[in-house]
Amino acid sequence: MTSNRNLGSCLIANIPMRELLSAELTRAGFELVEPEQACVRTLRIPIDNWIEVGALSILGRNPEPACLCDPHGHPLAWKGFEEPGQCTERIVTDADCFPVKYPWDLLRMNEEVLAMMDESSMLGEVSPLATISGSVRIGAGTKILPGTVIEGPVLIGANCHIGPNAYIRGATSIGSHCFIGNGAEVKNSIVYPNTNISRQCYVGDSILGTHVVLGAGTVTENHRHDGRHHVSMIEGKPVNTFRLKLGAILGDGVKTGVNTSIEAGVKIGIARTTKAGTCVSKDLM
Repeated sequence: MTSNRNLGSCLIANIPMRELLSAELTRAGFELVEPEQACVRTLRIPIDNWIEVGALSILGRNPEPACLCDPHGHPLAWKGFEEPGQCTERIVTDADCFPVKYPWDLLRMNEEVLAMMDESSMLGEVSPLATISGSVRIGAGTKILPGTVIEGPVLIGANCHIGPNAYIRGATSIGSHCFIGNGAEVKNSIVYPNTNISRQCYVGDSILGTHVVLGAGTVTENHRHDGRHHVSMIEGKPVNTFRLKLGAILGDGVKTGVNTSIEAGVKIGIARTTKAGTCVSKDLM
């Protein structure tokens, strides 16, 4: 485990996953009810599924009890019964729906949500010597220093310090009260609030928990030399992530020494530390 938080509290685009899903369903016209209020027409949606609203609407319009499944047979939502296995009718969707089971699924979900961000908002202080392109939202009190380049979709929370000469790109969400130092690069990652990424760091396709401190020069590897999908060890067994790029998964309170190198797909548990110059090649839990 890299955190004690439950899945619904995990951040997607700086919003707890449960709140994000609830808001999306409400915006699409669905009414949310408590389990004890459910009836045969109620759609039951597990928190650990990312479902396109269009696919969910197909299930809603079906007159009989049914289970909505992905092409692999994984139940995404159902109606008419308390459990999906009780449904005799199956509706298979090819829409971009997937279960959220592993940390890298959160990265995929973050990518999906930020891809829908079509407006920019600059509530912080942006240096005229910074370069910003694409859809970028910057929270109040955040300072973007000279030489910094931000290529959206990127979401940065309130009261952050970014730069100088930092590079932020590719479906990245950064929580509030974060520090991204001189020459640091963050790409396609989720960074929780109150995290410090020191100068000359590289964070790619990674998840960093809250109150993480990366020592200067800390680098995450994010691709295999053979070009194959990354494999991650889960409970002692290798699991194919189906990702060509995957960096590190760092738990809350992790601190790395200067010039730490973290191999692709490595997980570091809550409050673990590394010494200067360390190469982390296996999970450190």
